[in-house]
Amino acid sequence: MQSSIEINNNTKIVGVIGHPIKHTLSPIMHNYAYKNLNLDYVYLPFDISSIGLHDSLKGMVALGIRGFNVTIPHKERIMEYMDELSDSAKIVGAVNTVVNDNGTLIGYNTDVNGIIKTLEEFKKNIRGKTVSVLGAGGAARSVIYTLINHFKVKKINIINRTVEKAESLKDYFSSKMLFEKIKTYELIPPDVTEILAKSKLIINASSIGMSPDSDDSPTTILESFNKNQIVFDIVYNPQKTKFLALAEEQGALTINGLKMFVEQGAKSFELWTNEMMPTNQILELLSEKDNI
Repeated sequence: MQSSIEINNNTKIVGVIGHPIKHTLSPIMHNYAYKNLNLDYVYLPFDISSIGLHDSLKGMVALGIRGFNVTIPHKERIMEYMDELSDSAKIVGAVNTVVNDNGTLIGYNTDVNGIIKTLEEFKKNIRGKTVSVLGAGGAARSVIYTLINHFKVKKINIINRTVEKAESLKDYFSSKMLFEKIKTYELIPPDVTEILAKSKLIINASSIGMSPDSDDSPTTILESFNKNQIVFDIVYNPQKTKFLALAEEQGALTINGLKMFVEQGAKSFELWTNEMMPTNQILELLSEKDNI
């Protein structure tokens, strides 16, 4: 799938920062697109711990790195080091894409684009319904913002292992977006089974079940799912998580995280290059990959 990359004195560097980073398919996706469009860019993964975040950003500016994606666990904390923020990033409270504009770091949230593109065909099914969101990190922030702003849902349940973090998100969006119909629950599968079962849409916005921990799932209780639901897992590696397999077993319509991953990446790609990523080709190619 991926041919060799030629690097010269004019090659622009972009990448992704996070910890851990080995699971990411971003280098495969972006480098394929650069090669396909004959663009002089190279995309690299940078494993950066929370302790080294600020210093790494200084280094990226000094080295003239054009931009980078941001993944777990940096999406929220990195905001304090941005010189500018897009409107959606300001409201979401998380950044997943950074553009280095001649030393000025501009933070964007392209996860929102990915969520919209993934769920758009189900908009009529979701509008005015109850949705449960598993997780309370940076990705969950993007999900909640998009559910309120774009899909106009009726009610959101935030379910998280640490209920205090879920409460913090509830307070944040109640204040920031004046959305009051949010309830929070601790992720104790037996206790939230009925909550999940009554949700039209369930979104796993956590990293639970991500490779290499593919045997993990936010819940293993089959009664959490039913044939009238849409179940979306933002995890894309593996493409069929245990969470999705259980939901599928109960007849739910399931969506993996691959389209969201590609579409958020396409928006990042556009911000860095002013070119459009060949998303259909990349979706087809990455769908053949699993457990990278």
